[in-house]
Amino acid sequence: MTLLPVAGPYSFELSTERFRAFGNDLANAWHEGALYRVVGARELRLAEAPRGAEVAPLDAETRPVAEAVLGLRFELEPFYAFAAGDGILVGLVEALDGFRPPLSPEPFETLVTSISAQQVSLRAAIAIRNRLVERYGGFRGEHAVGFPARDTIARLSEDDLFALGYSRRKAQYILALARSDLDLGALGALPDEEVHTLLRALPGIGEWTVDWFLARHLARPRSWPAGDLALRRAVARFYRPGEDLSIEETRAMGDRFDPFQNLTAHYLLTGARTAAA
Repeated sequence: MTLLPVAGPYSFELSTERFRAFGNDLANAWHEGALYRVVGARELRLAEAPRGAEVAPLDAETRPVAEAVLGLRFELEPFYAFAAGDGILVGLVEALDGFRPPLSPEPFETLVTSISAQQVSLRAAIAIRNRLVERYGGFRGEHAVGFPARDTIARLSEDDLFALGYSRRKAQYILALARSDLDLGALGALPDEEVHTLLRALPGIGEWTVDWFLARHLARPRSWPAGDLALRRAVARFYRPGEDLSIEETRAMGDRFDPFQNLTAHYLLTGARTAAA
């Protein structure tokens, strides 16, 4: 076991809360205080440690995955300084001190996960995604299973996905994504607008899906998924109590948090979720 140190505020418990909030996730499995994920043909274990996290194995292949899943790409000090000038955010920062939003390290997995979550609860999305992972996943560790490879999904039929519980439409979207010529790994080098243009040219991928791809995979600081119902409710809860905010109203609220829209969205969502727990 090797220590992966974290400079600045860090809470392992808060940063991994998402992996416990919506049911067991086979690709990001939580077991007895540790998070497990498959990297290549190995199972990665991440656990709490003073001033960081214990990671095993930790090497050139696993380090980028560990840093993504633990949210280490986010710098909290500038955000906390910004939040000090906002009467709502300052309270969330105090309650969630050290929370770094976890990132999804693989672009194809990120997009399939978002398609799975369209128009359903996150618990339902994880349940159906687990069936996909269980049936077509890669390396199987003691606790976690590798998310299915893109070429594996590309060889499936619509009926294969429908049998897992996906709607016909979502099955079509996932297959179109898997079979497309788009280099998903290259999207990280492009500005947000170009990522939107390229991804939204694919069937079933709209603004909401791309916004979360930018937020949860690429960690883009200004990504603000205004179309997300949970975010709209969280914004209303903290800033406009009693109101039912529209997408347009929520999008306009994002300007208030520039250039920290992404971190703000995660703090609002996690704050609303943990306060209600």
